[in-house]
Amino acid sequence: MAAPLRIHEYGGVITEKNADFATVRIRMPAGVVTPEKLRGIADISERYGAESVHLTNRQTVEIPHMNPDRLHELVEDLRKNGTPLGAEREEVVNITACPGTERCKFANIETIELAKKIDERIFGRDLPIKIRIGISSCPNSCMSETLNEIGITGVVKPIRNEGKCTGCGTCVKYCKEGAIVIKSGRIVLDPEKCMHCGICLLSCPYNIITSEPPAYRITIGGRRGRHPRIGRHLITVRSEESAIEVVDRIVYWVYRKSWSGRLLGEQMDEIGYDTFREELVRSLPEEEIVEGY
Repeated sequence: MAAPLRIHEYGGVITEKNADFATVRIRMPAGVVTPEKLRGIADISERYGAESVHLTNRQTVEIPHMNPDRLHELVEDLRKNGTPLGAEREEVVNITACPGTERCKFANIETIELAKKIDERIFGRDLPIKIRIGISSCPNSCMSETLNEIGITGVVKPIRNEGKCTGCGTCVKYCKEGAIVIKSGRIVLDPEKCMHCGICLLSCPYNIITSEPPAYRITIGGRRGRHPRIGRHLITVRSEESAIEVVDRIVYWVYRKSWSGRLLGEQMDEIGYDTFREELVRSLPEEEIVEGY
């Protein structure tokens, strides 16, 4: 059995430029926290001498300039507050998500609870490489999910009722991709340009444009940093349950096959991406896989 990590070796404890201090990162899926817990973070931060806290771009909170000798106490107080130690190293780090259908009028899928479910299942899982997961409820990609190792995007496929459409052209005006045009008085959708965002559904003044149920488009191997790259489209599935299952399988594949020291997007072909994708498609129920996205 491996020896347990010392507190400063956990991913949520980050040694600062001045090695006499450490920054403590908190686990906070989708960046959501109750007012009570937020007050608790403020109280704990003051108790341990912090003059400020840092709201990170991965929707977590960091407490800077902490005394390494008091880390055990601090982490225990954060755990009691319901805001435990986060992650940063070769592991699954904080899951990020946009507001989703709870608040955003453009949203296609619920995101907050999805992020919490993924967090509960795989957060902090020890891996050869870091895995970042981002969830956006539509292709507006407010979370830049396709630049994460794993991205989930909510998509819809528009359906136009030929017999009821008046050809008013409102959807043409609102489509940001130029995917809808009027030809001979008829509305025509170019499937090659359509982003499956659902804006045309919202814009139709007569509520004539409908859609298939929202789906979950999953990308893999994206990255930020010096050489940003959009992840590859792995699969699109119909249900939240299948999306969670796919994410779990990706993480297990990374655990079994990947090498440390390189980003996932740099080594996918070498570790058998095509084979993994083929096996994934075969293993999922046929009715759960959505084509054409």
